[in-house]
Amino acid sequence: MAAPPNSTTFSGDVWAELRLADARDVPHIHRLIHQMAEFELLTDLFAATEELLTSTLFPSPTPPPFTSFTALILDLSPSPIVPDSSSTIASRRLDLSASPLTDPEAAAFASPRGGGRVTAGFVICFPNYSTFLSKPGLYVEDIFVRAPWRRRGLGRMMLSAVAGRAAELGMGRVEWCVLDWNKNAIDFYEGMGADVLPQWRICRLAGAALDKYKGSQEEAAGGKAAE
Repeated sequence: MAAPPNSTTFSGDVWAELRLADARDVPHIHRLIHQMAEFELLTDLFAATEELLTSTLFPSPTPPPFTSFTALILDLSPSPIVPDSSSTIASRRLDLSASPLTDPEAAAFASPRGGGRVTAGFVICFPNYSTFLSKPGLYVEDIFVRAPWRRRGLGRMMLSAVAGRAAELGMGRVEWCVLDWNKNAIDFYEGMGADVLPQWRICRLAGAALDKYKGSQEEAAGGKAAE
């Protein structure tokens, strides 16, 4: 069967790099988030825009990595990648000799770094804090790999890199959420040594439920003054 138009077939050695994202990556991050929403059956909640991603993830001046919102991009290259000490978080070589891979979206996800690279995934994380440990940690908001590149060890590479950075920074833990129906992901995370905590539930205020609290601080201050 012929490969789809605009696709690229990768075989032999392929090099993966997890690197710090910058504003040039925003169009790809936006598309990856939408793909993730489709996979999770949550497109009704998808409201992200490229403008909001740019302003929130890449403000000026940009804080140091892992001290605020940090976006990481997974790029794959048909030629060796020379690690950049200022942006490379992790890298590895894949051997696709026995199982060549066709990426039907390679053209659409051509990396802004050039060199034939394609963007295959992303991670977004940020610091949180554990009062029980009295230490900061990292919360992984999203980790996602595009379908053609799954089951190649890339998700493990990405999560391991984030966990490794947290450990190097002396943080207490790394946390994230997983959908209860996603057994493959749950098994994967448990295989990496993570505890899945069924006794905890997510509580969320968003949209109209959050907006109704606008001005509550002023009202509280006014009530105290009246007293």
